[in-house]
Amino acid sequence: MSKLGILAAGAVGYVLGARAGRERYDQIVFQAQRFWTNPRVQHASQQAQEYAKEKGPEIGGKVGEKVTEAATAAANKATSVVSSSDSDSTTSDSATTTPAASSPSTSGSAARNS
Repeated sequence: MSKLGILAAGAVGYVLGARAGRERYDQIVFQAQRFWTNPRVQHASQQAQEYAKEKGPEIGGKVGEKVTEAATAAANKATSVVSSSDSDSTTSDSATTTPAASSPSTSGSAARNS
């Protein structure tokens, strides 16, 4: 097939596909609108909104409590990790400081660690 033939076939395919795609899209939109305007769906939607308005403050309070608990736990965990990291680095600093004091080549790094 020549380049012109491939181009023509592609153009025809595109146009036909676009038409079929648009028709299917219109069908989906029509069905969605029909579903949404159904009185039973509207009634269920209103009930859900009323329930959310009624329970919102109660649920919001519970969520707020849980967020506060989680934040406190995270802060405590971070503090303990930092504390243990500090004690580990203090131990390792003292271990590296002792040999550094006896070795002239590492005395500069020992001064930077302290």
